[in-house]
Amino acid sequence: MSSPVADSSQVPSCPAHDLIPLYGPEFAANPGKVYDELRRRYGQIAPVELEPGISAMLVVGYDAALRILHDPETFPKDPRRWQGSVPPDSPLLPVMAYRPNCVYTVGAEHARLRSVVADSMARVDLYALRVEVERAADSLISRFSSAGEVELVSQYAATLPILVLNYLFGCPPSFEDRLVAGCRIVLGADYGEDSEKGNADLTQCVTELVAHKRSQPGADVISWMAAHPVGLASEELVHQVILLIAGTLEPEKSLIANALRLLLADDRFAGNLSSGSLPIEDAIDEVLWSDAPISNFGITYPRRNLDFYGVRLPADQPVVLSFAGANTDPSVHNDSRGGNRAHLAWSAGPHSCLAQEAARLIASVAIEKLLDRLPDLELAVPADELVWAPNPFFRTLERLPVRFPPVSVPLARQDNGRPEVEERPDAADRPLSVPVAARMGTRRQAKRWWTSLANWWDGR
Repeated sequence: MSSPVADSSQVPSCPAHDLIPLYGPEFAANPGKVYDELRRRYGQIAPVELEPGISAMLVVGYDAALRILHDPETFPKDPRRWQGSVPPDSPLLPVMAYRPNCVYTVGAEHARLRSVVADSMARVDLYALRVEVERAADSLISRFSSAGEVELVSQYAATLPILVLNYLFGCPPSFEDRLVAGCRIVLGADYGEDSEKGNADLTQCVTELVAHKRSQPGADVISWMAAHPVGLASEELVHQVILLIAGTLEPEKSLIANALRLLLADDRFAGNLSSGSLPIEDAIDEVLWSDAPISNFGITYPRRNLDFYGVRLPADQPVVLSFAGANTDPSVHNDSRGGNRAHLAWSAGPHSCLAQEAARLIASVAIEKLLDRLPDLELAVPADELVWAPNPFFRTLERLPVRFPPVSVPLARQDNGRPEVEERPDAADRPLSVPVAARMGTRRQAKRWWTSLANWWDGR
């Protein structure tokens, strides 16, 4: 790293008209083109605009991003000295403002908070989680399987993570709708629409949920965090829970939807699929490289003015890590990405994602279940007509309409009186990482699944 710049007057500023915006439909339609242009004009770090009037430096180089991720002392994530300069009604604040959680801290405080989340997530039984994901997926698919068409983002990819999170939290029904509404405004489909109110509503809901779990603990993640030997204060616990929500709902929705789009629209996979050799996990790896759900985040605020990779970084101003830009950096490009997990989609270093294994499991089971239950699934519109949401932080489709031959599935009745799909006896016996062809080859061949799928591919 170059030596720090002592005199802040030496830090150049870019005219507003030169800043490339990370918002709006043009960026959403082809962010890769924007990252390429930024690298061409500026190198690994470039000036951008997060919203009108609010600028940042965007790291689009893999090497620079990796060095920042492994140096939290020089590049802390605490935004408090910056956020005072931002209008209080900015839709960026609910996403970027300081919270007392393990993301925004360093050193001993970071280790203390992160240990609570890490230890509690480590107690999650992945076998039981897989069974729950399969059950939730079966339930959702049965709602639309007889219709012959469905919009998969809202009816499946966005809903499944909510059901799974409610399971992990042991969330009583009275809290579910409030959690969903707040998260959608702060992080998801309603980004920018009354974000301040959504942020307040979400915080209040989680505060009440934490109080409920302290008084009535169970075998769930919130109860385990509340009982952790570190002894979090209630406010600290609230913000660790909000962190888990933020790191689950929108990213998981995007991972599921983006992987399904890849399988239904990308002709690079046609040969592998027709031969029955593609593991779902390889498709997920490809998405994490090419369409990372959290595309631009990992925001840091240098403690002092720095000369870094030939660029002056002003103190206390946002340096945004473009995981998507770094992953598509030509210096690390590789045509074969199945099984290659050197991408930065989960971040890296001290702040790497604590729930990678669970997140991959949820996505792989969701995709596997859908393709198993609806083997003749196809896009209902040309792939190039799919629209990406204009969000600077997440790479997510607005809609993913599909069609398929209607399938009628008999329902079993649970003890609580609600209809639920009859569980298959082998549902929980399949290991996560075994290729789909090996697990289901006989059944798939009988349905001519691989052959029919190879004929759907439209290309991007």
